[in-house]
Amino acid sequence: MKTGYRERRIATTVVYHVFTFLLACVMIYPLVWMVMSSFKNSNEIFRTAAKLLPDKFSLENYRVGWQGFAGYGFSTFFKNSFIIAGLSTVGAVVSSAIIGYGFARIDFKFKNFWFACMLLAMMLPFQIIMIPQYIIFNKMGWVGSYLPIIVPQFFGQGFFIFLNVQFIKGIPIDLDEAARMDGCTIYSIFIRIILPLIKPSLVTSAIFSFMWRWDDFMTALLFLSDPMKYPVSYALKMFSDPTAGSDWGAMFAMATFSLIPIFLIFLTMQKYLVEGIASTGIKG
Repeated sequence: MKTGYRERRIATTVVYHVFTFLLACVMIYPLVWMVMSSFKNSNEIFRTAAKLLPDKFSLENYRVGWQGFAGYGFSTFFKNSFIIAGLSTVGAVVSSAIIGYGFARIDFKFKNFWFACMLLAMMLPFQIIMIPQYIIFNKMGWVGSYLPIIVPQFFGQGFFIFLNVQFIKGIPIDLDEAARMDGCTIYSIFIRIILPLIKPSLVTSAIFSFMWRWDDFMTALLFLSDPMKYPVSYALKMFSDPTAGSDWGAMFAMATFSLIPIFLIFLTMQKYLVEGIASTGIKG
């Protein structure tokens, strides 16, 4: 019986891994196809779409794409994306950690009500609030600048607040009480005790925030009009012109470049990402 059970377990494991591998191949194929197409001539991309590998590898698309358009190279667009994503990430991580600490450790009036409001706001899609936001920011004179994109991130993000609340609740409150006996205030407890212990949660928030802001197209489309301020996500769209010919090769080449920062972040921060999500799920 033990031999039969072991054989069934091995067979199940083999089937599981084969199925997972095939599913992974299906999911990653469009990305690999885009990367390989970036080395093809633009007029051959869709004519040879069934072929994954190009007949001859060419870097012409990367040269043309890096030159950009309207006199602005993609180095400008990458710089803009790093500014937007970097500042937004700092604001979202810091503000969400502070708000999460307040919800998890500080008792105040209507705390549960405000937490429920935060959860409800988190569930609202951006398409519902973008028109009111545009009206407000337009009256403030912010439209056309990075302020409507960056400043809201400094007032907490629902998902990151919830993530930090769940993580902080898993930290024994005895540590807070011991710190108070040593003369620590709520601010010093947060800085000296809570922040070092929620590092995985902070890194997880930073990864998701940077990725979302780096890929964000809608807010750039809504608030920016000057090509000099375009981020990469918006600049890529400029290669596509429905009324004329689209330079798909240059678009694929720059899209491949735009994946490098996200890939490097996941490659270097994967440990903290998995630890942050797993620990939050267990402790919550």
